[in-house]
Amino acid sequence: MQPIAPPPKSTARNRQPSKPAATVREQGALPPDDASYPQILRGQWYAWWRSVAGVVLGLSLFLLVTTVVSQALVMVFWATTAGEQPYRDYFTKAFAFELPTGMLAVNLGLATLIPIAWALMAMIHQMRPRWLSSVQPRIRWRYLFGCLAIAAVALNGVMLLSTTVGKPLSVQTQQDFWAFLAVIVLTSPVQAAAEEIFFRGYLLQALGSLVARPWFGVIASSVVFALLHGTQNVPLFVDRLAFGLLAGLLVWRTGGLEAGIAAHVINNVFAYLIAGLTTSVAALKAIKGIGWVDAAFDVGGFALFAVLAYALSRVLKLRTHVALS
Repeated sequence: MQPIAPPPKSTARNRQPSKPAATVREQGALPPDDASYPQILRGQWYAWWRSVAGVVLGLSLFLLVTTVVSQALVMVFWATTAGEQPYRDYFTKAFAFELPTGMLAVNLGLATLIPIAWALMAMIHQMRPRWLSSVQPRIRWRYLFGCLAIAAVALNGVMLLSTTVGKPLSVQTQQDFWAFLAVIVLTSPVQAAAEEIFFRGYLLQALGSLVARPWFGVIASSVVFALLHGTQNVPLFVDRLAFGLLAGLLVWRTGGLEAGIAAHVINNVFAYLIAGLTTSVAALKAIKGIGWVDAAFDVGGFALFAVLAYALSRVLKLRTHVALS
């Protein structure tokens, strides 16, 4: 798809009062007035090559930095707590999530997506990173907490309902459960939020700015999100793609990342918590495929959450477009 130049600056949507150079440098470039979330980068100093460069650099940093940080942390944990074990064995167990230090290292590695996204906004697009939060531009905390409550009920309710189709859950905590619990509670929310800030935040805006249609950023960023989850069968890929599409649609229609962050946090925290109470965190990490029934329940839960989260945004009368004046 060929990049489409932004609308002429003479249109009402892009008309902005001129600002002194010092003020622009201090505040950063501004998005177009009345822009939707996926179109925020089509403002001052917009150039299609900035978005292309940002996507390429961002994905490269995603693959490089998260891996290097995670491996470096595992090496530190091995040297300080398990130096008597062969490093290769420790490394394998850690990244299979058989050890809580491995999960901690991976979550902290993925947390680097937050400064990566902020740096790309500031350096490539000359914009304040706060425009990644919402069109206001900030985190709308009341909406975020409301979405967390909705996600806890909707996603976990559907998950419990799905157990009636297969084998019921039986509680049998795994080894080192309390250590895993601490890692899950303290770092999984950060990891989930970081993925949303990078995929539904920066990538959605960067890809969405390439064309004049907001839906392109939603679809393209969702496909990238699903593909980067590694080896997976078709139902699991569809499951992850559907989550990305629904989260991206909510970002577009509510004007911010809050709903996507809430769903991702609740899904990850409770999925690993239940795994630690019933099978093991490593067993969940090792899953490379699911059945269509499980995928249908997952997508149904995400869809239910999306409807309720959008309804809450309407009740709260959230702003869905940039308002500079």
